[in-house]
Amino acid sequence: MLDFATKPAVEVSASTGPRVSVAAGDGIGPAIMAAALRVLEAGGARLRLEPVELGEQVYLAGHTAGISDAAMDSLRETGLIFKGPITTPQGGGYKSLNVTIRKTFGLFANVRPCAAYAPAIPTRHPDMDVVIVRENEEDLYAGIEHRQTNEVYQCLKLITRPGCERIVRYAFDYARAQGRRKVTCFTKDNIMKLTDGLFHRVFDEIGAQYPDISKEHMIVDIGAARLADSPERFDVIVMPNLYGDILSDVAAQITGSVGLGASANIGPRCAMFEAIHGSAPDIAGQGIANPSGLILAGVMMLNHVGQGEAAARVHNAWLRTIEDGVHTGDIARAGATRETVGTEAFADAVIARLGLTPQRLSPVSYEGDTAVPIPPLPERKPALRELVGVDVFANHSGTVEELVSRLRQAENRIAELKLVTNRGVKVWPQGHEDTFCTDHWRCRFEARTGTQMNKAVVLDILQRLNKAGVDFIKTEQLYTFDGEPGYSLGQGQ
Repeated sequence: MLDFATKPAVEVSASTGPRVSVAAGDGIGPAIMAAALRVLEAGGARLRLEPVELGEQVYLAGHTAGISDAAMDSLRETGLIFKGPITTPQGGGYKSLNVTIRKTFGLFANVRPCAAYAPAIPTRHPDMDVVIVRENEEDLYAGIEHRQTNEVYQCLKLITRPGCERIVRYAFDYARAQGRRKVTCFTKDNIMKLTDGLFHRVFDEIGAQYPDISKEHMIVDIGAARLADSPERFDVIVMPNLYGDILSDVAAQITGSVGLGASANIGPRCAMFEAIHGSAPDIAGQGIANPSGLILAGVMMLNHVGQGEAAARVHNAWLRTIEDGVHTGDIARAGATRETVGTEAFADAVIARLGLTPQRLSPVSYEGDTAVPIPPLPERKPALRELVGVDVFANHSGTVEELVSRLRQAENRIAELKLVTNRGVKVWPQGHEDTFCTDHWRCRFEARTGTQMNKAVVLDILQRLNKAGVDFIKTEQLYTFDGEPGYSLGQGQ
């Protein structure tokens, strides 16, 4: 096994089995990676390890995404990544390494099992056993942001039908493959009726194809409250990217510690496995970091490559270790901990228990085919799209009355001004004098009854606005799709 703790690994291990790109990471990463790999090897894992360098030193060498071309080639060839935590240098100009890898390799599904290990690790929720399946590529994590005026910044939330279909179907297929009984969907579609509304609709459509699995939908705020208060009521939860990122950490913490959390990032031909915690540079080099998250990520990786027997052997030995009260300092608790150990000693304790099973905790068994299929997306006939108006966003520091007097100069024989909003609140016509306004306005022009909007009309509106002295900063064309509005309706419409 390669020594990741004491030196950069440059050779390839001589083991058999699938090739794996291994990145030790930063901070505590090299130490916990060395420990995790020792445990996996002793447990019978058959892996050909190919070290790659990712993270802080690569950032500082001038690669803004924290990964070199050579490492990217390795990941592309192996299609399997085992990764320690990464430190992103402070300051601007650095991209998220995880986001880069997820998007480059199409790792659309993030899977985070969150189970309680009581009484070995104390928790208020001893019956918790939840898997969070998070969409991994889109939503607000598209990272498309703009400062549009002195006062207003925007971040675009992008939700696609293919993205929704892939993650929702994966969640149901995962539940079926793992013998789970229920899938719950969290969205905020009472407010974001188009984006989160699409996610909810796709959940209902695809869920109907799985009559053997119970399904439910919750608004994310009450869903989050119930997850924190009564996690035992949930089984598999599927969510868009942002909600899933936040709530998977919440779920991991209430099991007993985020340090125990592991995750898989799954795509059609690539997968990445990692602990969910950070690089903890404040304790790097002290030999006290908990390797459990990375060990459990390795268990998920072994299952992914069809080595279920080794996965079960390692997982059961880990369960027996914590059950026996051998804990690292982060999870040590009076009454539950018999011996507090460091990183290497914890790995030694797990290895010493290989072949044993827990006595109070439930032992695991990974028999049969638990692989989750990723079918091709269905082809869809495009909807009939018709242009019916345009939203023009303007920078204006005066009153709405002053702005409207200029906007009316842009009306023509086809388009008329219908609505002005500020931060989504209607301020014209029939606005309210107490509404607080910034310098950022949405001005909606729609086709007059009996006329047809087209791109030339939009250009004419913009030319007239420019002549009238309106500082327009952005436009969004308004379409119907098979007669249904593809845009949010303003208040009062």
